[in-house]
Amino acid sequence: MTVFTRHDDRLGEFALRPLDADADAALLHGWVTHPKAAFWLMQDADVAAVAEEYRRIAAHPHHEAYLGLWRGAPAFLAERYDPARVELVGRYDAADGDVGMHFLCAPTDTPVSGFTRAVITTVMAWLFADPAARRVVVEPDVRNTAVHALNAAVGFTVVGPIRKPEKEALLSVCTREQFLAATRGGVPA
Repeated sequence: MTVFTRHDDRLGEFALRPLDADADAALLHGWVTHPKAAFWLMQDADVAAVAEEYRRIAAHPHHEAYLGLWRGAPAFLAERYDPARVELVGRYDAADGDVGMHFLCAPTDTPVSGFTRAVITTVMAWLFADPAARRVVVEPDVRNTAVHALNAAVGFTVVGPIRKPEKEALLSVCTREQFLAATRGGVPA
């Protein structure tokens, strides 16, 4: 069941569907243990551990995971969470309408120019399709310079570093207005 679809003028259709922790675990295992996914912090996980992690997320009232499709095929992972209740509890100044986000593109031997930017744009458009979402909050590893550049490209501003149990993170936020300005209004207000 698709919950969101976005057409990218250059790359075509992107969509999101709810993740099935058990059915999708083997696929996700290959993604989250790939060397390019080192910042996902699951390098040593086996398929059972991946399934368990996503069952835990599915059972959480404030955290959800979705499988992203590109042209109908699995291509990325997206998570939505309430940062005041998950990930950032007590670590930042929460505001009404905050929504947390993680995303991961599937590894590939044939990179497509602009693909990752199209993915983050799709994920952000999906989050802001909810009228209650006023600001997206992210906390990537401070060393993940590639994602910092992508975040800036879609409108995020850096708040600053924060300490989390598993990493030193760079807290960044993006309002609906910042996203629309950065993407030239490519999503519904």
